[in-house]
Amino acid sequence: MPIFDRLSPPRVIAAAGLACTILALSAQGARAQQLTHPIYRVAASPAATSPVEQAVANEPPARTATAGSARTDTSVQPASTQSPANPPFDLEARPGEHPLMPCLRLAKAALAEMDQRVQDYSATFTKRERLDGELGDSQTIKIRVRHQPFSVYMQFVQPNPGQEALYVANQNNGKLVAMGSGWKRRFGKINLDPDGAMAMKDQRYPITKAGIKNLTAELIEIAEQDIKYAECEVNYAPSKIDGRPCTMIEAVHPVPRSNFRFHKAQIFIDNELRLPVAYRAYSWPQEPGGKPVLEEQYIYTDIQLNNGFTDADFSPENPALFQ
Repeated sequence: MPIFDRLSPPRVIAAAGLACTILALSAQGARAQQLTHPIYRVAASPAATSPVEQAVANEPPARTATAGSARTDTSVQPASTQSPANPPFDLEARPGEHPLMPCLRLAKAALAEMDQRVQDYSATFTKRERLDGELGDSQTIKIRVRHQPFSVYMQFVQPNPGQEALYVANQNNGKLVAMGSGWKRRFGKINLDPDGAMAMKDQRYPITKAGIKNLTAELIEIAEQDIKYAECEVNYAPSKIDGRPCTMIEAVHPVPRSNFRFHKAQIFIDNELRLPVAYRAYSWPQEPGGKPVLEEQYIYTDIQLNNGFTDADFSPENPALFQ
């Protein structure tokens, strides 16, 4: 495995990470199934079969890698077997604790640091989601986020180039402002319920849940439920997102259980920014020996932190928006 380089302290964020669980993928039943034997597997130094070198834009669903086999996704390059020196994050589990606990500690530290030191950011947001059983096409969006008051502006690059959405908490009677692309722009700006059918068309989550901070907070909540149960495998590996060195954390629940919300989750943390910049989540194969089913994939690139955004940057009256 390539040696981790110790990077200088980042300008903006001191600690970050994602809890190694993922957003709810599908309802597994009303009551958690009791596990009879704890099964914890933690790989501090991952084998050569660990997936690394994640590509960004328009990536197809990752293919399955079984134990002892190499991943066949052409966008993923193989890792070496050299143990990391000076890893950028403390992911070592303490004796007797659940293997997700190091990730949970990182995530909680991330939220605290973001609250204190990150006011806003802009990025290119690439996502792919499964809706009603069908895996949709990749979506690329220019996004800007401000934490206080919570504000989000999105401009779609593809599909629907030029489509825009703007939301500011506690303004506009809780409605988002939207403008369609192409011929739909003739209708001008319209106000929509963020959770309504029009706003949620082709979207898995509402705009009120957008952003890295919201994602981290929700993953913490899910992780705190997951650590009540065993049967979890955790692996780490060096990786790259858009050419930037990252650490990949992979959590796997091998057997479908009603108390687990996913089969496999992969989270990618930028080593310099110390910020989660991508994740993928899979549900269990639909038949024995089948491939894991990609449910959702989110990637942040071109991240610019603390731009000094003002109210004008999130105003529907801004002449630079909704042109």
